[in-house]
Amino acid sequence: MFFSVVVPTYNRKPILEKCLSALERQQLAKDSKVTGYEIVLVDDGSTDGTLEWLQENAAEVPHVRSLTQDHQGPAAARNLGVEQASGDTIIFIDSDLVVTENFLQAHADGLIQGQLAYGSDRVFTYGQVINTCNFDRPTAEPYKLTDFSAAYFATGNVAIARTWLEKAGLFDTRFQLYGWEDLELGVRLKQLGLKLIKCPAAVGYHWHPPFALEQIPNLIDKEIQRGRMGVLFYQKHPIWEVRMMIQMTLLHRLLWGILSLSGRLNERTLAPFLQWLINQGKPQLALEIARIFLNWYNVQGVYAAYAQMKEVGSQEP
Repeated sequence: MFFSVVVPTYNRKPILEKCLSALERQQLAKDSKVTGYEIVLVDDGSTDGTLEWLQENAAEVPHVRSLTQDHQGPAAARNLGVEQASGDTIIFIDSDLVVTENFLQAHADGLIQGQLAYGSDRVFTYGQVINTCNFDRPTAEPYKLTDFSAAYFATGNVAIARTWLEKAGLFDTRFQLYGWEDLELGVRLKQLGLKLIKCPAAVGYHWHPPFALEQIPNLIDKEIQRGRMGVLFYQKHPIWEVRMMIQMTLLHRLLWGILSLSGRLNERTLAPFLQWLINQGKPQLALEIARIFLNWYNVQGVYAAYAQMKEVGSQEP
């Protein structure tokens, strides 16, 4: 088993340095089935000095093989990484993830145990992701209830045999805006009969800066983008499961409409309270409350994009 860790990156040099350093410190068991690993870093057109840093520090990251492309988004970057990878097993992580020293071994153990349990290689492992805003010591953050994920296939921390990615058709590069390209591939993998193996020992700490009001416009834009990409997801897979995932149901419209008072609780009306929480040293709680109106924007974006899609469809001959 040879691992290719595919890491797409775009303007994340400070945390990327920690990400790569952690991957270089991997400890494999003496009887490990892992024969080796490489880190396939795909730079998606960064302008923050990422490539220059890699060149200057190549000796410190000997497992890294870097590729570059014009800015096309994570789907295209991951596809390039898989196509150029040497390994028979692919691990996807994001470039703002800092992993523990037994990360690779934990994924290997999970894959082997899954294959034995199901009597098949139609399995993949999904590791644990813990969110943190502690840049100096990202791995010091404890697991929180808000870190739970029910996703089937999410590329923040997942290992899978390369052959199944190729049979599924890799990532759809039409997902150029924010969101859903990995979960859409997950639907196709599920159709091939692949089983999800939870792998909590493969821990990655997902760093993001502490929440601040200045981030809200960008977060709102991401939710609107996610809504648009959600409709593309539904176009490809017009099933109830996808409607639930992208929040395109009456239930979600009612839920977030009620919680946000039909949008009256928004970035303007909640700003003083959110800032007070931040000043009290509770930026994560402030972010969770902000998700009320962020989800409202997402649902609005989904329905706006869906209406536009139907209008375009009705005009076609």
